[in-house]
Amino acid sequence: MREISIAVARRIALAAQGFADAPVSGSPDRRQLRRVLNRTNLLQLDSVNVAVRAHYMPVFSRIGGYDRSLLDDAAWNPDSRRPRLLVEYWAHEASLVPLADWPLLRWRMRAYADPSRPRYRRLAERAPGLVDEVRTAVKESGPISAGELERGIGDAKTGSGTWWNRSDTKHACELLFAAGELTTATRRGFERHYELVERVLPPEVLGQDPPEEEAVRALVLRAARAFGVATEPDLRDYYRLPPARSRAAVAELVAEGELLPVAVEGWADRAYVVRGAWAPRSVGARALLCPFDPLVWFRPRAERLFGFRYRIEIYLPAERRQYGYYVFPFLLDDRLVARVDIKADRRAGVLRVPGAFAEPDVDRNRVASELGLALREMADWLELEHVVIGEHGDLAPKLRPVS
Repeated sequence: MREISIAVARRIALAAQGFADAPVSGSPDRRQLRRVLNRTNLLQLDSVNVAVRAHYMPVFSRIGGYDRSLLDDAAWNPDSRRPRLLVEYWAHEASLVPLADWPLLRWRMRAYADPSRPRYRRLAERAPGLVDEVRTAVKESGPISAGELERGIGDAKTGSGTWWNRSDTKHACELLFAAGELTTATRRGFERHYELVERVLPPEVLGQDPPEEEAVRALVLRAARAFGVATEPDLRDYYRLPPARSRAAVAELVAEGELLPVAVEGWADRAYVVRGAWAPRSVGARALLCPFDPLVWFRPRAERLFGFRYRIEIYLPAERRQYGYYVFPFLLDDRLVARVDIKADRRAGVLRVPGAFAEPDVDRNRVASELGLALREMADWLELEHVVIGEHGDLAPKLRPVS
């Protein structure tokens, strides 16, 4: 079995994710957006909006200051000139996936549609007939939000709209979404507007339904191309696949020569390099990464690959946070060299940086200089006039953002 150094593994991984691509000249357009999507295969959605919503940031990290309407139009506001490129579904958590990949998840939809599932059964016991009512209401009135449906159906159990206190109507919408009957036609203020899938997806997509084994193998191969080098659990996590199915798919892809087993320096488990993976001689990246970026979202892999132990602290009480509320790793060349707490204060027009922390054994002066440039670029992209540095962290006193 071939052996590769951790430095080579890092360069393979960064190239696979697009961090070794040539810089974009001029204003990024749909071609550059497609290039990112060809690298990452999906964009994770998350409701946190402390700095910028999670699906926007990985595109910025790879191609720089783009117009966010490019992504909005590709996912939620298509027209005859700019057809839909992306659709929502449960992939790596809630995600935007390319239209062509939606059929690869139909086996998951069938599992969610099983009426014996506890969530489905409990809802049917609490609110008999509600799922059918929601299905009919969307057919008659979609695209429509859960709130509009609640008012129309007269749901007496409307909750506050939080994840932990959803109304039964919202539960019904989400069950039908998971079952592949409804999808998101558009979003307004990040609120999902549901529609029948047949009124959103083209017939050539709806007409595909590959067997589960074939679909899982295709998803593992997509994960391998996105990661470049990874262990089987890494590959499994990309689309949150069943362990047995993932292991079988990896074995088949090895037998077919699509994946090559390798031993990576310092990794206890066998890894796999995707056929055709590129290991550039060097990587000159400079990027802030949101907590849900594919490069770092599987924390065990980020630790193995970069020696970077990363945990999101947003759910911890303030006194227990080590680095801050919403912390971005900072990628410089082929290493994660710092972590930065970031908040967009839109009312004041300020990108606030409450804390900045250098990793061990880095050139702090260079890291501070490059991080200052990256923060200024992010502020410009978010149309914020100033960058204000706080006092927390050993790197904060060295930061002098470009004005």
